[in-house]
Amino acid sequence: MTVRLRVRSAIWRSQVARTVSVTDGLIPVVKGNGYGFGRVRLAEIAAEFCDTVAVGTVHELDGLPDSLTPVVLTPTLVAPTRRDPVLTVGNDEHVAALKGWSGRVVVKLATDLRRFGGSTALVDRARAAGLDVVGVAVHPPIAGTDADRVEQIDRALVDVDPSLPAWVSHLGLEAYRSLPATRRYRIRVGTALWHGDKSALHLDADVLDVRRIAAGASAGYHQARVPADGHLVMIGAGTANGVTPLSDGRSPFHFERTRLALHEGPHMHTSMAFVPEGDPLPGIGDHVDVQRPLHMTGVDEYRWD
Repeated sequence: MTVRLRVRSAIWRSQVARTVSVTDGLIPVVKGNGYGFGRVRLAEIAAEFCDTVAVGTVHELDGLPDSLTPVVLTPTLVAPTRRDPVLTVGNDEHVAALKGWSGRVVVKLATDLRRFGGSTALVDRARAAGLDVVGVAVHPPIAGTDADRVEQIDRALVDVDPSLPAWVSHLGLEAYRSLPATRRYRIRVGTALWHGDKSALHLDADVLDVRRIAAGASAGYHQARVPADGHLVMIGAGTANGVTPLSDGRSPFHFERTRLALHEGPHMHTSMAFVPEGDPLPGIGDHVDVQRPLHMTGVDEYRWD
């Protein structure tokens, strides 16, 4: 099996460079699967233009370039052995979990997201616990407009010492640049940085086998019957890669601009599609397009064109 990401390098790097050049205080996010590129690979690229990156958890710290300061976005209940990351705390239990650690933290403030976040008093309590507070984080919901998010950011920062930097996210870059110059801001950017020009990215998978089948014959793990004469197409992509049907149940696979119907749901390493007689039919070794969010997809092979 092979799920392959093809990257038109010149276009992709140009988009990344443009975003970096116009965004003061940018913190690239490389969390999870590295937005489809692989976390370590993406961190190595980020190290070419920054000194700080954001990862998801303390379990994502290994393998990052030594030149980078990692910011951990999700609070931890177990203090790491490393002192170099900047951790996030959002309540008193997070602070208590770091007793004796004495490293740098960002204090997350409460917003309508209601996921993590405390009051501004948490800044003082974190400092009293021996933590080095280097900023506050405001993480508004995606719902609503940039104006709504700016309003939440402003509201959260009313009682925060203006000398303390504010780290924000989920904000368009134009809105970010319009924030008041009464304090220093930093912005975490992932999707807009790495997926800003989707024309540079293409996801596909190998066809591993093609088998003729007659109308009414059964096939697959669940022995469903095919509706017409045609072919079964085995595609080297499945749930092990994070490949599943679309939210409306349709197949994520296309060949020659025609959606390939799934005969049954994808399994670990193979998906079985059915192509009726007369429809465009891929052959063994051909590639079919895969319609999946990159941040949810495990890529086997990269082609940097």
